[in-house]
Amino acid sequence: MKLRCIALAASVTLAAIPALSQAQVSDNAVKIGVLTDMSGAYSDLSGAGAVEAAKMAIEDFKAREKPAFAVEIVAADHQNKADLSSNKAREWFDRDKVDVITELVTTSTALAVMKVAKEKNKLALISGAASTRITNEDCNDVTVHWTYDTYAVANGTAKAVVQQGGKSWYFITADYAFGHSLEKDSSGVVQANGGKVLGAVRHPFPGSDFSSFLLKAQSSGAQVIGLANAGTDTMNSIKQAAEFGITPKQSLAGLLMFITDIHALGLKATQNMYLTEGFYWDFNAETRAWSKRYFDRMKKMPTMIQAGMYSAVSHYLKAVKAINSDDTQKVMAQMKKTPINDFFARNGKIRDDGRMVHDMYLMHVKKPEESKYAWDYYTVKQTIPAAEAFQPLSASRCPLIGKTAS
Repeated sequence: MKLRCIALAASVTLAAIPALSQAQVSDNAVKIGVLTDMSGAYSDLSGAGAVEAAKMAIEDFKAREKPAFAVEIVAADHQNKADLSSNKAREWFDRDKVDVITELVTTSTALAVMKVAKEKNKLALISGAASTRITNEDCNDVTVHWTYDTYAVANGTAKAVVQQGGKSWYFITADYAFGHSLEKDSSGVVQANGGKVLGAVRHPFPGSDFSSFLLKAQSSGAQVIGLANAGTDTMNSIKQAAEFGITPKQSLAGLLMFITDIHALGLKATQNMYLTEGFYWDFNAETRAWSKRYFDRMKKMPTMIQAGMYSAVSHYLKAVKAINSDDTQKVMAQMKKTPINDFFARNGKIRDDGRMVHDMYLMHVKKPEESKYAWDYYTVKQTIPAAEAFQPLSASRCPLIGKTAS
């Protein structure tokens, strides 16, 4: 009897081992929600292209990793509205069993979804929104800011323009959190490098008629008009500045521009402009290979937001597989401890404030005669190391970061 009991106990213990190793992914499925601007000012630089990049990440993950769990995707247009975004986030988390919401171009929508994600203990992976508020005052432990932010782009573009002689600035700023953040960060860089800010004017988002704002910038006499906006707002500002004869007498600094903007405006209108990106399709063999796959689907080259989407979704899925769980805090811990090494980032890492730090690149837009083939728009002037590109933790206003952080 004693021997039989021991044997029975052993069989129970051994039987339990496979159970412990089985997937702990809830419902044996991971669901990713892509919430982005599908129809508005930022739809070209994010939008359907961001959804497609997420699909590519899922397809590649399934093919390479052969996970035991299913991976599903849903997508919606947030129309750049914070209330719509938060409502959709609640619906996805509560009803549709979405595990992570990603993309979130437009700072107001990102901040709204971050709050819901924290409340529901779900993840938010932000690629498109720009404001440093995401990893400063409004940071939380369920959000990662992946691709870029206003500090990084200002630190590249504004610094380069001042060093090229553009000492006096006037800002035309989108009147919401993103624009305010970009103006503030750019003003700090201008002044730190010996330049001065003569003033600023703020326009409604989105805008179409920039005439009054451009005329105020013209009357300021500033050497440089800093465009603290993005998407169609930036493109309309550049077009109308040329129509009013403001350029080339005064220079324009597009503080957040994307390759899709350059493509839409043309090299004649954008030549010699500086801009800062986290990704360029023609940077090396890896970026070209992935971007050509993307181009086959979308018939255009990817922006850094779209490339960042692929990177963020891939890293998330690898973390889920590595720990066999979709538990939010466990996945976040795995993501933070694992370096990001892909075509988008080399030795990237997620800090405790949620900022994914990686190299950024200062670009100079080519003259029409310098472009040798389709989408050959940039000369990479400088690689800005991750430690210099992003705000240091020692300056962080994130409540998660201790005062002694460096």
